[in-house]
Amino acid sequence: MKVIVGLGNPGSRYDDSRHNVGWWVVDRLSYDWGFGGFMKERNARVALGAVGDEDVVLVKPTTYMNRSGAALAPFRGQEGFEPARDLLVVVDDATLDPGRVRFRPGGTAGGHNGLKSVEAVLGTKDYGRLRIGVGIPPVGEDLADWVLSPMPAEDEDIIVGLLPDMSTACKVWLEDGVAEAMNRFNR
Repeated sequence: MKVIVGLGNPGSRYDDSRHNVGWWVVDRLSYDWGFGGFMKERNARVALGAVGDEDVVLVKPTTYMNRSGAALAPFRGQEGFEPARDLLVVVDDATLDPGRVRFRPGGTAGGHNGLKSVEAVLGTKDYGRLRIGVGIPPVGEDLADWVLSPMPAEDEDIIVGLLPDMSTACKVWLEDGVAEAMNRFNR
């Protein structure tokens, strides 16, 4: 079983914010892969399905960003679940220009509260990440205000235009691993 988690904040006021780009990606995956709608399950909305021979769980935490890891607690003790191999977390990145993409096999949270929460719950920094650039805040702009604000239409168009490629990229991660996804999709 593979788990792909899109980080975001619940509530309609955050739907078009930079911080919810992770949700955009998993919504697209559910659509492209024919998983259907998301069902409420504990601290998340979950969609289940298969891609080829691989069972896949798509997860959208329903806690606020700084408690996103709670949605992964049920997977932590599952036999055979290894975050380094079986988990991909899709997250916004305010250090990258809109549309830049970075797969990583692990690393630090880089100041991202959602990733800090995931690491705290899992007890490891070794899990796949797909970072989607949402633009660098202007000088003097508060980072929290920046990521919680709606994107300008031109930035949103760039990211929405990436979604089909991100669906393909996540399928490559499922089938061939993070190194292959990095080689083919990091830009």
